[in-house]
Amino acid sequence: MAMSFNSDYPSVDDLRTKSKSRIPKFAFEYLDGGCNEDVSLSRNTSEIRKIQLQPRYLRNYGTSSIKTKIMGMEFDAPFGIAPVGLQGLMWPNTPAILAKAAYKHNIPFILSTVTTMDIEKASELTEGNAWFQLYNPVDNAIRDNIIERAEAAGCPVLVLLCDVPTFGYRPRDFRNGLALPPKMTIANILQILGKPTWAYNTLKYGQPTFETLKPYTPEGLNLKQLGAFMDKTFSGRLNEEKIKPIRDKWKGKLVLKGVASEQDTQDAIRMGFDGIIVSNHGGRQLDAAQSTINSLQEIALKYSDQIEIMMDSGLRSGPDIARAMASGAKFTFMGRSFVYGTGALGNKGGDHTIDMLKTQFKQVMDQLCCERIEDLPNHLITN
Repeated sequence: MAMSFNSDYPSVDDLRTKSKSRIPKFAFEYLDGGCNEDVSLSRNTSEIRKIQLQPRYLRNYGTSSIKTKIMGMEFDAPFGIAPVGLQGLMWPNTPAILAKAAYKHNIPFILSTVTTMDIEKASELTEGNAWFQLYNPVDNAIRDNIIERAEAAGCPVLVLLCDVPTFGYRPRDFRNGLALPPKMTIANILQILGKPTWAYNTLKYGQPTFETLKPYTPEGLNLKQLGAFMDKTFSGRLNEEKIKPIRDKWKGKLVLKGVASEQDTQDAIRMGFDGIIVSNHGGRQLDAAQSTINSLQEIALKYSDQIEIMMDSGLRSGPDIARAMASGAKFTFMGRSFVYGTGALGNKGGDHTIDMLKTQFKQVMDQLCCERIEDLPNHLITN
């Protein structure tokens, strides 16, 4: 098998192990962890891997294509880069590395409101192809201005986040005193000194900040004040009353991320969303959540002909992506995996991770003798 990626790191687990050796503990644990006891974090992947697929070896078979369409756009693979907060803290310049790689490989890149690159830069690096995830502010004026900036930047898709009505209870982050910039405790300083490449690149690219939110953040805030400002600015829940003005204002495609129930899917259809991303925030919000694959199967069974259904949370490989697509997802997104890639391989991490996942997924398609992605549900073994 011809490989265009670094064969020293042929899996996401390999990238995770390498990135752990290069990222300070406080930043790695923010990336790697779930919430509470990490039950949902582990359940997501373990439940995905219970899905079995059946090959059809003796049918007439030409060759597999891994191209697919979502939101009216064609992409070269059925996966994209999910929004991840604080990316530049975990590995310096990560959002730029991943945005450029996504554009090069023609897959979607979703920029988080609370990551370390702004809307305008993401648009520049992707020639107007970056999607934007709106973490809905309490202040309607801030909300409207962010939407106007996304529109001006040419973002084709606005993704509304609905699964963070409260901040997740994350014991590691409490212990590490995680903040942006990180608190300079003795422990954190020692961790940084032990990761010289991370420290050098942080100096090179500058202290990470919430770039998109800079225009709305008062100057001169200390860490405690900045935390209080963020809590106050993003403490609102998302409901129909708050969604309607966004739907009215946004002229592009609108996606609801964080859907985990049939009821919310019905509401999303009624409110005029173009798509949903079935997700439990990577197991980072509710440690008693249903696995995303089980939510997906229930939702796709009833609503796949009414709205475009995507999925994230728990996917770690090409076979995982194939399992999700066979279970009813029209597209998938992965977050941690790509940041493990930049943590492990720096500027080469985005290209490597995309190439690796493409290779893994294409091998599954070929092994199943499945020519088209939309035919993957025909290979699902149902008990």
